[in-house]
Amino acid sequence: MSDKLERVQSTGVFAVLRAPSARHAIEASRALVRGGITGLEVTYSTPDAAAVIRELTGEFGDAAHVGAGTVTSEKQAEEAVAAGASFLVSPGTLPALTHSMIDTGAVVMTGAMTPSEVMTAVDAGTHVVKLFPASLGGPAFLKAMRAPFPGIPFMPTGGVSATNLGEWFSAGAVAAGAGGDLVPSAALEQEDWGRIETVARQFAAALSEVRA
Repeated sequence: MSDKLERVQSTGVFAVLRAPSARHAIEASRALVRGGITGLEVTYSTPDAAAVIRELTGEFGDAAHVGAGTVTSEKQAEEAVAAGASFLVSPGTLPALTHSMIDTGAVVMTGAMTPSEVMTAVDAGTHVVKLFPASLGGPAFLKAMRAPFPGIPFMPTGGVSATNLGEWFSAGAVAAGAGGDLVPSAALEQEDWGRIETVARQFAAALSEVRA
């Protein structure tokens, strides 16, 4: 496994941040890191995403694994990496966009849900296949996908919770992405950073159990 994939695997859980403002994203990230979750995917649905990435990489350095999500254009990919993103995530796989993302030197994770889409992602050179929305099939679907694609690194996103995290890893995930289950929208809106930290601790504990 390459150093890049080793870091994805060692991070284990990536929080998908869809925040109403840059400030909310930064405060939520601080709560996540306090709770033990260091994978921070700042989506481009968050205002001033690049500025958030720059702030977080400056604040945490190597203590957090910060990247960009919902990347849908070459401009976003370049902007995010210039801001310090070490990984780029796209909800689907467009070969031209994937090639542009790879050219930045970042770890690239692109979305797929069907065998044909997985093959397209692998052919385009993606480093990790983001199984999305994974909630549609659950861990059993990931396990089934691993049969024809045993050597492909999969990161399920959607439907991942602290209670089922172990099932996803048992099914063959190298890492997992969690959005609303890890960073509840209500907690973001209410600025309940304590709640986000508490949920992060639950995820971190579940990840520790997986590794034990």
